Amino acid sequence: MEIHPKITPIYQTSVFKFEDLNELELYFGEPGSRYLYSRNGNPNSDELAQALTRLEGGAGAVATGSGMAAIFAALLTYCVAGDHVLCAADIYGGSSALLNQELSRLGLTVSYVPFGELTTNLAAYRQPRTRLLLCETISNPLLRVADLGAAAEAAHALGLKLVVDNTFASPIITRPFEHGADLVMHSVTKYVAGHSDVTAGVVVARTAEDAARLQQLGTLFGLTLSPMESWLAVRGLKTLRLRMAAHCENAQAVAELLVAHPAVGEVFYPGLPQHPQHAPAAIQGAGQFGGMVSFRLAADTTDAVNRFMRASQRFPFAPSLAGVDSSLSYPAGTSHRALTAEQRQELGITAGLVRLSVGIEPGAELLADLRQALAAV
Repeated sequence: MEIHPKITPIYQTSVFKFEDLNELELYFGEPGSRYLYSRNGNPNSDELAQALTRLEGGAGAVATGSGMAAIFAALLTYCVAGDHVLCAADIYGGSSALLNQELSRLGLTVSYVPFGELTTNLAAYRQPRTRLLLCETISNPLLRVADLGAAAEAAHALGLKLVVDNTFASPIITRPFEHGADLVMHSVTKYVAGHSDVTAGVVVARTAEDAARLQQLGTLFGLTLSPMESWLAVRGLKTLRLRMAAHCENAQAVAELLVAHPAVGEVFYPGLPQHPQHAPAAIQGAGQFGGMVSFRLAADTTDAVNRFMRASQRFPFAPSLAGVDSSLSYPAGTSHRALTAEQRQELGITAGLVRLSVGIEPGAELLADLRQALAAV
């Protein structure tokens, strides 16, 4: 009896068997037609990579064990020892820590470009061996929105590749290849999987050549995602479009409440008309602005943040984001903890800054909780 499952089964195997040497030679002669070892490839991790390739409009991808592994693979696609990287200054703290603390030991150097100079003064930071520009579609945690088309034009004019972390936007809101990006990566842990039960990443390449290089890196560095987590991520991906609509709707309402509240000093959300990049965000996101909202309490102290955290019932303090359940994070103590106090201050990451990951719960319940938590501040 033939079995035709509607859902791809979990291929929970480390190796695949062959009938004889002739079949083994077919594996090496026809890449992608058979499987050998799950570090090289597995139907589940390939399904996830292929799905993100289609969503982003790329030529190929590799699914990795985490978002950090995806950043690592993206950088090594273009860089060797002695090369130089340009990086947006307001980027995820883990990405800058990887560059500063570990890749520097391998001979890679980095210069940080202020947000306002990504498209206007990039040449001032370029060095003879600069290879790429790394930025985020929507930055973490102050939610600045890069003009990807202008960034790609500026980078390509200098002979650089543009690598974009699309985690906060997801391909539902923005497809960076359409604006000139060369590589796009995601922390799949966040919106793609969406249920706070998977740790994974993916890197998607615009060209087949870069896709082959990513596959080589995934295999040789052992970055490939496990079958079980790949299967879970694909399951979550199937509801991404529906979830993102709910995330965006709730986040807009949350941002509008925060703007009007006297306990709040400043709100960061691209969907607000007063946001400095509201116009490009509206174009790149086709009217959707994401599910992340950051704000600075008027008191701007850790004591005020603690009062808010203790009072909130619907936004638990958890150092991640993008699950269907709302949560909050404290950038100064989690995502950007590795930076010095001076570096955080320069980026605007102050003691009173809070980042909300707005979930898909009934919006009225989230707003009611925020009102009572802010009253405690």
